[in-house]
Amino acid sequence: MDKQPHFNGPDYVPDLDDARLGLQHERIRDLMLDGEWRTLNEISEKTGDPQASVSAQLRHLRKPRFGSFIVLKRRRGEDTQGLYEYHVSSGG
Repeated sequence: MDKQPHFNGPDYVPDLDDARLGLQHERIRDLMLDGEWRTLNEISEKTGDPQASVSAQLRHLRKPRFGSFIVLKRRRGEDTQGLYEYHVSSGG
């Protein structure tokens, strides 16, 4: 039986992407488990990962195969700015 890939997607190539995405996931998860609220830009600045990747990894954190973390999102600043910040906590 084939092992289910940890990551997936139309452009995902396990040999090229597994190690990179795994380390990226760990950096973002470990940073966010400190309980602070951060914007995508703030997470990106701390980890060195692109904002689009940060956003994808935050979505992954909610999935059972990535730990079923609780990822909260709220507006920061003026509502009309469209700026959001995120908070991660363990689901169990």
